[in-house]
Amino acid sequence: MLLRPVLALPFSTLQGNGHGSFSKTFLSNFSLSSEKGKKFVASASREQDFVVFRPFEEVEKDSLLVPLNPQLSLARHRFSDVCEAAINEQINVEYNVSYVYHAMFAYFDRDNIALKGLAKFFEKSSEEEREHAVKLIRYQNIRGGRVKLHSIVPPFSEFEHEEKGDALYAMELALALEKLTNEKLLSLHRVAETKNDPQMSDFIESEFLTEQVESIKKIAEYVAQLRLVGKGHGVWHFDQKLLHDDDAA
Repeated sequence: MLLRPVLALPFSTLQGNGHGSFSKTFLSNFSLSSEKGKKFVASASREQDFVVFRPFEEVEKDSLLVPLNPQLSLARHRFSDVCEAAINEQINVEYNVSYVYHAMFAYFDRDNIALKGLAKFFEKSSEEEREHAVKLIRYQNIRGGRVKLHSIVPPFSEFEHEEKGDALYAMELALALEKLTNEKLLSLHRVAETKNDPQMSDFIESEFLTEQVESIKKIAEYVAQLRLVGKGHGVWHFDQKLLHDDDAA
């Protein structure tokens, strides 16, 4: 014997005319009945003054069928190919920025440069960008997308600048990179909105956008300070502040 759940809701209640709450109606009208020899089915329909919800007919829709091909994602639902491609592009952006920051770390860590605070700052920045890429990879997999990693462009390895000095030049470059990353994230967010994907929109907003504007503000302040101290002894003091910031905290 098969059981068929029938959820009967007064149609007037669904229209919100004050005849009772949804939860009370649900509890008072939910019932189980059996019909020998019939399928276990469900759908949504109006019968006289009641709406009858039969969920097992609804899950037979093509859009909800579980794929049989083992190469296809079982979790994917309302996730467009455009969103999938945009996330893969953003992963590439994050890895490229991380690579540039890693080059800056290597430069300032040289024995003849020896600005350990800047080396520490850019090493940490590189790690954060890689963490962003990994976060996007995990999200892609959660939504049933396919991660495709693109090529990474080799960055500069020298950051000398006759007029600005290497510290200011590198920090201004970092500020430009943070703004570029923010632009790319905003574009990714617009793609999610265009494709009516509120879950992806929320993910980008909550996990990236606030952190990005805070990072832009912090590096902008570093640029302003380095412009004030010039290329001389002040750079060493600035570097020492970066080196011991965590210790002071």
